[in-house]
Amino acid sequence: MISTAEFRKGLKIEMNGEPFIIVDFQHVKPGKGGAFVRTKLKSLITSKVLDQTFRSGDKVDVPDVETHEMQYLFRVGEDITLMDTTSYEQHTYTATELGSDIQWTKDGVTIEVQVYKGRPIGIELPIFVELAIVRTDPGIRGDTATGGTKPAVLGSRARRSRCPSSSTKGTP
Repeated sequence: MISTAEFRKGLKIEMNGEPFIIVDFQHVKPGKGGAFVRTKLKSLITSKVLDQTFRSGDKVDVPDVETHEMQYLFRVGEDITLMDTTSYEQHTYTATELGSDIQWTKDGVTIEVQVYKGRPIGIELPIFVELAIVRTDPGIRGDTATGGTKPAVLGSRARRSRCPSSSTKGTP
């Protein structure tokens, strides 16, 4: 249990059996009545943001959210297999369980997976990810003065992205 006096940004709390993270909080002490804490909470499962008010001194539960360092091994259809780097156990999850950010990973990349009650609720990617540009369309003549952009297909997944034309020089 944790008291409202210990609230801070980034703290994870549990309400109604669901884990939340504190996005913002404010201790309010009105001239009349008791003090309270106004918070903005983001659900770690659904990503919904809600405003919640607690009386000063209330206690809330701390969720059992574990962070595991895992290595991306391979993908077969929608199933993604990850290996825990400490125990070497392999776990298979669907792409929807891991979230949309998983598309930016490739084989061998180490990511952090947040697990709540045995199921993943979020991932944290490395700060930098190197992706190869597989294919780009030809640039438009005269579009280089403003640092124009052109569509490119990246190497991790066949997904179109906008890349600056200056960074794609020398690629097919």
